Amino acid sequence: MEITANGTRPTGRGEAEYFTGDVAMEPIITAPDPARLRAVRVTFAPGARTAWHTHPLGQTLLVMSGLGLAQSWGGPVRVIRPGDTVWFAPGEKHWHGAAPANAMTHLAMQEALDGSAVTWLEQVSDEDYTRPAEG
Repeated sequence: MEITANGTRPTGRGEAEYFTGDVAMEPIITAPDPARLRAVRVTFAPGARTAWHTHPLGQTLLVMSGLGLAQSWGGPVRVIRPGDTVWFAPGEKHWHGAAPANAMTHLAMQEALDGSAVTWLEQVSDEDYTRPAEG
């Protein structure tokens, strides 16, 4: 068993190459091999979001607080709320983040394949981000 005390892992900032706006990232776990689990608590300021990206083995989000948005390539922008669980299939191009006027925190869980848990792509355009959301 390994217990990591709260507050012993520093909060990082989302890099501008991969995020738009103010994003705080709190590492939860990067499990040692042969386990592949990676998890991070991500807090997006209002209007902040990820770039488009994919995950080789998929991604699960658990929305913890606030109001967020998520979209898969070619699909509608969807509203996500506390308690919602979002699953993106392996290789599914998507983005997620806060709503324009609300912060949002989620727990992001994904597995690494050959050491990689994410492939980052282009930034989400303001046109894509501001499309009317469903849900």
